[in-house]
Amino acid sequence: MPDEEKSEESQLKIPDVLPVLALRDIVVFPFMIVPLFVSRDRSIKAVDQSLSENRLILLVSQKEMEQEEPVAKDLYQMGTVAIIMRMLKLPDGRIRILAQGLSRAKVESFDEESKPYLQAKISVVSEPLLENLPVEMTALVRNVRASLEKAVSLGKNISPEVMVLMANLEDPGRLADLVASNLDLKSPDAQGVLDLVDPAARLKKIHELLARELELLTVQQEINTQARGEIDKSQREFYLRQQLKAIQQELGESSELSEEIQQLRDKVAKSKMPKEVTEECERQLKKLERMHPDSAETATIRNYLDWMVALPWAVSTKDNLDLRRAKQILDEDHTGLDKIKERILEYLAVRKIKGETKGPILCFVGPPGVGKTSLGKSIARALERKFVRLSLGGVHDEAEIRGHRRTYVGAMPGRIMQGIHQAGSNNPVFMMDEVDKIGADYRGDPSSALLEVLDPEQNSTFRDNYLGVSFDLSKVMFITTANLLDPIQPAFRDRMEVIELSGYTEEEKLAIARKHLIPKQLSEHGLKDRHVQFTDAGIRAIIAQYTREAGLRNLEREIGSVCRKVARKIAEGKRGGLRLTPDNIHEYLGAPKVLPEEMSKKDQVGVATGLAWTPTGGEIMFIESTAMRGKGGLMLTGKLGDVMKESAQAALSYARSHAKDLGIDEGFFQDRDIHIHVPEGAIPKDGPSAGITMATAMVSLFTGRPVKKGVAMTGEITLSGNVLPIGGLKEKVLAARRAKIKQVIIPHLNRKDLDEIPKSVRASMKITPVEEVKQVLDIALGPNSSRPASAKKPRRS
Repeated sequence: MPDEEKSEESQLKIPDVLPVLALRDIVVFPFMIVPLFVSRDRSIKAVDQSLSENRLILLVSQKEMEQEEPVAKDLYQMGTVAIIMRMLKLPDGRIRILAQGLSRAKVESFDEESKPYLQAKISVVSEPLLENLPVEMTALVRNVRASLEKAVSLGKNISPEVMVLMANLEDPGRLADLVASNLDLKSPDAQGVLDLVDPAARLKKIHELLARELELLTVQQEINTQARGEIDKSQREFYLRQQLKAIQQELGESSELSEEIQQLRDKVAKSKMPKEVTEECERQLKKLERMHPDSAETATIRNYLDWMVALPWAVSTKDNLDLRRAKQILDEDHTGLDKIKERILEYLAVRKIKGETKGPILCFVGPPGVGKTSLGKSIARALERKFVRLSLGGVHDEAEIRGHRRTYVGAMPGRIMQGIHQAGSNNPVFMMDEVDKIGADYRGDPSSALLEVLDPEQNSTFRDNYLGVSFDLSKVMFITTANLLDPIQPAFRDRMEVIELSGYTEEEKLAIARKHLIPKQLSEHGLKDRHVQFTDAGIRAIIAQYTREAGLRNLEREIGSVCRKVARKIAEGKRGGLRLTPDNIHEYLGAPKVLPEEMSKKDQVGVATGLAWTPTGGEIMFIESTAMRGKGGLMLTGKLGDVMKESAQAALSYARSHAKDLGIDEGFFQDRDIHIHVPEGAIPKDGPSAGITMATAMVSLFTGRPVKKGVAMTGEITLSGNVLPIGGLKEKVLAARRAKIKQVIIPHLNRKDLDEIPKSVRASMKITPVEEVKQVLDIALGPNSSRPASAKKPRRS
């Protein structure tokens, strides 16, 4: 047959120009017979042209298989001249041809314009004839034959006719082409073989590809053998298990798994689950019955069903609706906090009248140590509900809230459902601490996941990813805590009823220390009342000299420090009790840690007292101003924020625009620079509430009139001289009280906030609401004089 093919090739004269058939995902080699489906219009016209002439056509592979209408640059330069042996037209418009490769041909150029099909000018590549093969080539031929036979033994699908033809072939080039056409090579690899004209190089390339194919076949056979062994083992285990099941049924015995399934089914029936949840549990139980007890999925379903039957679907605690008892408990546990206590009592009153109501969602916002978390425990005790606490500080993963899907290894329900499971009832007091410190990253936003939990309209159908069914959270009383409102997502904040807890007054701290902190520390250190006596003056000294906070944590630590030193003296055998007074407190706590905030000792020009809000409470601050020779510039120091800098500029603009009314010399600003400084320069400061304080300090400087020492102020200034409202009024007034300020100037629109300030504080100082800066200046600087001291020109040297 090879001799006949060669004679046929020699009889056919291959012309220089042939129509081109572009092939998508196949490379045709010489003497290879292949069926081809042709569907593109240009390709069909090329086949028609070939059949009308000499039945010869050039088969060239595309570089990119997805190219629908290939042009010259999309085709390889080496192809195969083939003869079309048969052609069949199909009903869908395509044609099917049977072609046989004749010879390699190199494309000299493509012609895309002159004909409706692609044609090419070619040069036929003639292979060198090797009559006497070298020893190395003979060995390579034998190796290729042996490798192909081994590939067949490993499962490579090659027809017996090809194997017989291969055994009789001695021509290295023909052998290489035959093997390449039966190796299922990828198009780039097959094209690489076609491009090699030298038979020796081509056979070496085929030998390398065969070696790679043998390696793949060996690994594939190992995998198949292993898989077949596992399947046989599983079938054998299943057969034995069925036999064991039949034997147990004959003996009247039940397997351990069957007993466990029955116990789970009984628990499902007793748990009074909703219909949807019961159906899901039953579906999982039926699935569990059909599974092997030791399989990994069996353990997953067991854990899931254990969670489902353990959740309190219908278990609730009965609220104690005795309002007097609840008020008594809240007053026992906490001093002050009247607004929160009133809100809880209102909720109980509504429950008492109406019956079932949706649980409130409260957000306690306040500085650290003011009792937000302990207040949640007191609310639970007053209602006689279970209490669950969840800290959300630093949580980044949304799955912490909604749970992981059961497809993950080690999946569990989210922290919400874990808390409900821990409480053992479906209506606990659920406290979420630190909601202002929730993070967000590529794993999701927990704040967004909490929107569903804290929305009364949605949380009745809360769906945990692990459970896959809805759980009713509408009966839960959610309480969240935060130090600041600003970091909380707006949509999240909108779900909650915000109640602000400001700092305690000195009297409240004294009462709390007497009622709670001192008895607790004495008990923790094994002391009795006779061992140490805290006087009121001693406690006030600790509050003023050793703590600066809105809450009580540092106060409790200092009391604990005193108790430890007393306990050591008792352990060393010293007798007698300790009476703690301001005179001996330094012996136990060392030098004072906090310098007391005090008002100025005298009236000063250019120095005004302001009030600031901090996360730990309020503070007083002094704003100093001075003038020097210059060009009318404004210098600001003290690590001020942008808003505070703008307030200083607004205050200066007000003073300059009202210079005549304020009695300031018109030429004062031309040759002077103004310097504003806020002491404690290492601490960042910002906010608009220092506006009127800066204006007062500047006008005092410009007019030479001193600011009264006992006056402090807070308020935002406008260019027209109006005083706008500010926040944190209670904390600021308490700071003024600690500094022994006699009079506080506040914006007129902040009068509504005076109700939050204790009556004892309001009675101890004069609080003056103002609407305009002129009123502030009249109060802080006294009546206007006829000739300002600062109007005199500075003496030049």
